[in-house]
This record gives sequence, C-alpha cells and structure tokens, in this order.
Amino acid sequence: MPLRSAGSGTIGTVPRDAVHHPLFARYYARFSVSAESRLGLAGMRDRLLAGLSGRVIEIGAGNGLNFAHYPSAVSEVVAIEPERTLRHLAVESALRSEVPVDVVPGAAEKLPVKSEAFDAVVLSLVLCSVRDVPRTLAEVRRVLRPGGVVRFFEHGRGGGPAMAFTQRALDRTLWPPLNGGCHLARDPVAALRAAGFELGPYRRVLIPEKGPTLPTSYCVLGTAWRPATEE
Repeated sequence: MPLRSAGSGTIGTVPRDAVHHPLFARYYARFSVSAESRLGLAGMRDRLLAGLSGRVIEIGAGNGLNFAHYPSAVSEVVAIEPERTLRHLAVESALRSEVPVDVVPGAAEKLPVKSEAFDAVVLSLVLCSVRDVPRTLAEVRRVLRPGGVVRFFEHGRGGGPAMAFTQRALDRTLWPPLNGGCHLARDPVAALRAAGFELGPYRRVLIPEKGPTLPTSYCVLGTAWRPATEE
C-alpha cells in the first residue's frame, strides 16, 4: 500500500531507512506484544492516549501497538516509523485500527510533515533511541500547533547511585548496539523542559510495577504543552 506524508501527497518510493535494526526489530515485535499484558503496558497506553482529539502525530510508532488505544475523537494519526520491519508491522496494525492511521517513513530529527499541523504529539518509548534528543524535540515543537499537547510515556534515568552507575555503564557499552540504539540514562522530563515545553502533570512508574527492578524499569507518564504564545 502507498505511504503518504501529511500534506505532501503520495510517496512513490519509500526513502532510504533512517535506521536499520532488523534483528532487534524482530525481537522487539515479539517481546512488545507479550508485554502488553505481562507488564501492564496495554493499560499504560490507555492512560497515555485518553482524551486526545483532532490530528495526532506519533513519533516512533514501532509495530503500532498504540493504534488500538486511540479514542474515537482523534480524526487522524500520522505515525512516523523509521525502521522498515517495524513499519511494515505498523501498517498491518493501522489496517485494524478504528481511527484513520497513516504510517509514514521518516526520522524523528527531520519529520516529513508541515509546521503547526497537529493538535497533539505522542512520544511513546522513543526518546531513549533517537540520535539527537534536542533536535527531535525541536521538531516536535515545530509540527505542533501553539497550545498543542504532547503526551509522553518514556523510560530513563532512575534509582539510586548503584542503578545510575549501571545505566550509564550499559549506555557506554553493549546496550545501545544490542537494543536498536536505546539508552537507559536519559532524562525525558528534563529534555522536554529544556526544549521549551510547559510541563503538565506527570508521574513516575515502575515497569513492571511488581517484580524485579531493572535498568529499564524507571518510566514516566505525562503531559506537556507547546506554549500558546512564544517569546
């Protein structure tokens, strides 16, 4: 099926993949489906997306597990996914979605959409793996209308000194190349604040809530806004 970029017509050929992690993508696709119930992520997605409406852009859509959780008030979702294997799975998820979903190739640092075109941006377990967090959030700000909302569910830095040391050590060694560029010690709340977003309510959660605490367990679920008036 053709992939469309919002506001720019039909893309005849898919551009060169922004990232390429075929082995990780296959592993992630299997693990993420089981994590929906086993780790409680399905309920987290419901809370992440509740109350959204209008046009939404989801950055780093993965295999499209969020699509089934969008409320009916959402008129369109443009889902950006740079990894080819995950993008193909996201297209299959989009076909089953009750809201219109358009799966588009592209990089978070250079989104293939018009400025101020969306009412909401969804960031779901993506800031850990982008190459450039400030540039990604500058793009989020660009494509979001003034006063528009950012919904985020991210993992990152957490725990005491021993866990912080472990997260940093893994980030410097094996973790990113084995896990699709993922980093464990980033701070998504601080990054959003530094990018000029107004932070709304957010809460820190452990995934899984019961069970062993892992370097990936420290998550944050919340809301931010692009200021309605810019200085």
